[in-house]
Amino acid sequence: TDWFQNPAVRVNEGIVFLTGQTDSDQRKEWAGKLAGNTENVVAVVNQIEIDPLPFWDMTPAWQELRGLGSYAIQRLPHILAGLLFLALAWAMSGLASKGTENLFRRRFRSRFLSDVARRTVAVLVFLFGVFLALRVSGLTGVAMTVLGGTGLIGLAIGFAFRDIAENFLASILISMQRPFSAGDRIQVAGYEGFVQSVNTRATLLMTIEGNHVQIPNATIYKDTITNLTANPNSRFDFAVGIGYDDNISKAQSIIQEVLREHPAVVDDSELLVLVDSLGAATINLRVYFWVNISEHSGLKVRSSVIRMTKTALDNAGISMPDEAREVVFPGGVPVKMIEKELPKADDKQEVEEESTSHSAEGDLSSEATEIEQQAKRARSPEPGENLLDTGSA
Repeated sequence: TDWFQNPAVRVNEGIVFLTGQTDSDQRKEWAGKLAGNTENVVAVVNQIEIDPLPFWDMTPAWQELRGLGSYAIQRLPHILAGLLFLALAWAMSGLASKGTENLFRRRFRSRFLSDVARRTVAVLVFLFGVFLALRVSGLTGVAMTVLGGTGLIGLAIGFAFRDIAENFLASILISMQRPFSAGDRIQVAGYEGFVQSVNTRATLLMTIEGNHVQIPNATIYKDTITNLTANPNSRFDFAVGIGYDDNISKAQSIIQEVLREHPAVVDDSELLVLVDSLGAATINLRVYFWVNISEHSGLKVRSSVIRMTKTALDNAGISMPDEAREVVFPGGVPVKMIEKELPKADDKQEVEEESTSHSAEGDLSSEATEIEQQAKRARSPEPGENLLDTGSA
């Protein structure tokens, strides 16, 4: 067998003594069984020594290589068929990618969504082709190992990068549903600002103060979103108190006239001047009006309307008492007259006229224009593809 070195067999009264050297326990055991199966053998004394091969002996490796070579030659037709299937899978994945891109380009406004769909279909087709190629090559075990390993790797990656995967999926859903567009003013997660861009990780807002805020897409998708520019008209209100001696209807008419004449107030909307409450020294009115915030700033217009309302009420002689300092005496108060020259009627103060906008209020235009200009000058904290851009590649 060439398995043993210096083998010797000695028999004494039916007892077999084996000596020599071999390189493994299995071969030593085989020799003992061979001697024990011989007729008239009473017992076997196996004194063969184990002499392992030196570590530089490459005989086992060469034997394995020869075995693999023989197996490869036998499986060569199957391997060639598997390679052919692999080439077909590569070509089919390319065709599937182009077909998917053409199909979804018309369905999705965002190039990002069509690109994700295209890559997903191409990868699935190619993986299926690899599986078939391994099966045809006779490597069924390898094919199952690849599939199982892919699943385990995907599961491990999913746990390790859960937040990243969650934000990526949320970016896909945001691109599909499009609850807002670039330039919209929204309130979400306690922040308010103008949408600058959406990437695969976060949504970038620029606040009224000019600060960049990056909110994870998963938070955007799960939180309540208030889109302040989806409807260009937004309602504002303020309170004004008039004296108990003043005519309420007259005050309401004066304020309504101010609202109608204001160019920034939406004229085809309902302008309300309602009696809100009866205070300690004033009758409190609540004024409601609408502003097109895509063209005008709500804060500026509200300031302008309050200023013009105060002037109009002053010119009409309607008082606006201060509840903290004015005290009403229902029974009257005795007054002692002091001789002093009273002002003449001609000395009466001229009626004040107010302009629509004041230099302190600016031109009443929307902040969106200023924010847009600042955004162009600012450095983007997270550059990358804007998923809200329909022309992005």
